[in-house]
Amino acid sequence: MIKLEIENTDKSARAGTLTVDGRKCPTPVFMPVGTNASVKTLTSEDLNDLGVKAIITNFYHLMMKPGIDIVENAGGLHEFMNYEGIIFTDSGGFQMIRKGFDQKMDGDTVTFKSEFDGSVYEITPEDCIKLQRKLGSDVQMCLDYCPPYPADDEELEFSVNKTRRWAEKCKEQGGNIFGISQGGTDKKYRKQSCQDMVDIGFDGLAIGGLSIGEPKEKMYEMLDITDRTYPESKPRYLMGLGSPVDLLEAIDRGCDIFDSAYPTRNARHRSLFTYQGTINIENSQFKKDNKPIDEECGCPTCQNYTRSYINHLCRADELAWMRMTSIHNIHFLMDLMKRARQAILDGEYETFKDNFISRYE
Repeated sequence: MIKLEIENTDKSARAGTLTVDGRKCPTPVFMPVGTNASVKTLTSEDLNDLGVKAIITNFYHLMMKPGIDIVENAGGLHEFMNYEGIIFTDSGGFQMIRKGFDQKMDGDTVTFKSEFDGSVYEITPEDCIKLQRKLGSDVQMCLDYCPPYPADDEELEFSVNKTRRWAEKCKEQGGNIFGISQGGTDKKYRKQSCQDMVDIGFDGLAIGGLSIGEPKEKMYEMLDITDRTYPESKPRYLMGLGSPVDLLEAIDRGCDIFDSAYPTRNARHRSLFTYQGTINIENSQFKKDNKPIDEECGCPTCQNYTRSYINHLCRADELAWMRMTSIHNIHFLMDLMKRARQAILDGEYETFKDNFISRYE
């Protein structure tokens, strides 16, 4: 059972508690991406220590490696990766249906070859939900059709119709399922797809096909449509967003849940979040800088190590720096969500957002 209890709103921004089969997390919430049942460079103990209450893994990748049966045999994802928070599984549709991938669609069946060993798979929307549930995830995402950006009317119409049909078939399987709207950046198609997901009756509603290269203004415009179309009582999940400024803008437009590999990927490319903007920790200016990454940050990395030391580890190719920087970036977003939530509860969200952006940019 999926339930969102909204504790306060500040215009469209919402603070609440998401409950999934007894597991709870405060919202707004950012979910680190654990594609292969692991957030890169971090352990599940790290996630617990950082206050991570929810993550998302990927059905497609887990089906490839290690295989659904192996995870099921281990007792499901919670046991397999020793993590007690809420676990979402992505449908893998973005991987299965992307342009240039060796796949074909015959009606509602997607046939594709494994990018790892060439094995051939056939997946229907029904299979997608059933196999996600075998993994033991708490929330399953519908199989959807994400069009590229930009896309013409024909592609967008096909995407919206296919996504609706697949969503209906997914919903028939029961369970804790989020429907996903598509429609690109076209107002008509986006509103239609959002309404389709509402009409099908999902307990959770997601927003797909954004943050894939479109102008920021277009993304915000689509979120305004979502905010007006999705009911206030249902949790709203914007998929694939991890930039601090964009997260705050999306919260301002009624979104509750987010995920992205952005913070850990950036960390592994030496790009670190601070409340004064991003820094590249390998730059020579940090060789003799004995301050923490961010003096406002309470993460274990900032409490114990300096910019100078992490700069040295990067330059010496000592792998510990990737864990240190990943811990910092994840902690930063966890803290940002806490601050945003408190600002909503206090009725001061707009001031909080504007102050953050003025310092960050």
